[in-house]
Amino acid sequence: MRAMILAAGLGTRLKPFTDHHPKALAMVNGKSLLQRNVEYLQQFGITEIVVNVHHFADQIIETIRANQGWGATITISDESDEVLETGGGLLRAADYFKEEEKWLVMNADILTNLDINQLIAADEKNTESSDGEIVATLAVTNRSSSRNLIFNAAGTLCGWKNNTTGEEKWSNPLKDPSAAIPKAFSGIHILHRPFFEVLTLQGKFSLIDAYLQIAQHYPIYYFDHSDTVLLDVGKPESLEKAAQLFL
Repeated sequence: MRAMILAAGLGTRLKPFTDHHPKALAMVNGKSLLQRNVEYLQQFGITEIVVNVHHFADQIIETIRANQGWGATITISDESDEVLETGGGLLRAADYFKEEEKWLVMNADILTNLDINQLIAADEKNTESSDGEIVATLAVTNRSSSRNLIFNAAGTLCGWKNNTTGEEKWSNPLKDPSAAIPKAFSGIHILHRPFFEVLTLQGKFSLIDAYLQIAQHYPIYYFDHSDTVLLDVGKPESLEKAAQLFL
């Protein structure tokens, strides 16, 4: 399986570090977030990786070159010319996955001990049991979050909610609101070939908006890994916590 690490973000929550560096190069016990996630993927046999870059792109490119990809084969998807967000970034890298039936995508600023083999097994089970052609399986947890993805009893995506503002977006509104299953997205997902075939969004857009558009017609499932460690390393204080959890 090939993978993509999303590393093009501006990292505004991680200031002042990101005033001069990309967040993917923030250090945790002597290793950058990017290195840790490249090595994390290698534990599961994933050695062909595309990394998208925008904010201080030259620093990421030079770090990968200087470290020979930490043993992985890394391709750069250069977004220096414009901010594309997560969905637009994946779309720009579409040619890299054109021969793949499915692939893994993860954010550069998360750290986890999730067993990817379990995610793959859940995705295969979803594929076998689905009534329609599956588009993705999203890793989620029950942690507290400012935003939730909403799933139905069948385990497929039907909406999104901002828990701070109350804003909601629906792809398939539930007739019975009490049947909603809210989950916090982990930033790790397995996508399938139909993703690019049914996507209608172009330019700058988030993967969440893409999923909500696609989920109107094609199933997108979740895999709950609440029993694992997951840390969003988006703020200076979370770097300190990461240093305690990831040695």
